[in-house]
Amino acid sequence: MSTVTQTISGTSTRGAEVRSRAGKAQDSITMSPRKGLARIAGFLWLVVGISGGFAQGFMEPKMYAAGNAAATAANVVANPGLVRLGVVAELVDSTVFIFLAMTLYILLNHVHKSVARAMVVLVALSTGISCLNVVFEFEGLRVATDSAYAAALGTAGSNALVMLLLDTQHYGVFIAQVFFGLWLVPIGYLAYKSSGLIPKWLGVLLMVGAACYIVDLLAMFLLPDLGQKIGSFIIIPSAIAETSMLVYLLVFGVRVPKPDKNILAAA
Repeated sequence: MSTVTQTISGTSTRGAEVRSRAGKAQDSITMSPRKGLARIAGFLWLVVGISGGFAQGFMEPKMYAAGNAAATAANVVANPGLVRLGVVAELVDSTVFIFLAMTLYILLNHVHKSVARAMVVLVALSTGISCLNVVFEFEGLRVATDSAYAAALGTAGSNALVMLLLDTQHYGVFIAQVFFGLWLVPIGYLAYKSSGLIPKWLGVLLMVGAACYIVDLLAMFLLPDLGQKIGSFIIIPSAIAETSMLVYLLVFGVRVPKPDKNILAAA
């Protein structure tokens, strides 16, 4: 009788092991669509980088001459098409950024739902400020190119108004930086805690990038002379972190264990 009992017990144990392994294999099959979702996130992140880079890294430096109203107004008047492209690029950047956050939420909310929600909230705050900034940029273009403002305010007054509007837009970007810097903290945490879906080192790098954004912001407002000197260098880790993450998502997706065919057959 004891032999029969042991045999039944052993068979039951082996069956449980097979079912457990089969369950893991099934989980890996269920997770496989995450690769496609991750690549979509990588593509959206690439669009954000290109559009934001054009608007803030190419167009704005060509138009905005800090402290020089006449030069700023002249730049805008000479390149109205470029300013309009910059406005559209900024709107594209903000819109796609929201969809990026939503995609990453779907991909990683199982890691920690509250942290994933915080990520989406920070992105929403950043994009809201950025869209408001675009209004000042577009109004600066209208003032510079509409002769009615020069007739009413004089050339110097019109130029000063253009300068004020573009100054507001310029420093508004730094306010938005609070949130598009901080959003890297929850996405970095989710990557670090993703149980191997995304490499831990990428999560750490993203959180370091967030710290660099905040340091850059504080330096620009509290120590402007120092901020001007270190601004180009302090955000390098941030750029490396975001580029590494988007390349990883775009090229590799996420790590998904391959199911064992023998286990599936046994199941």
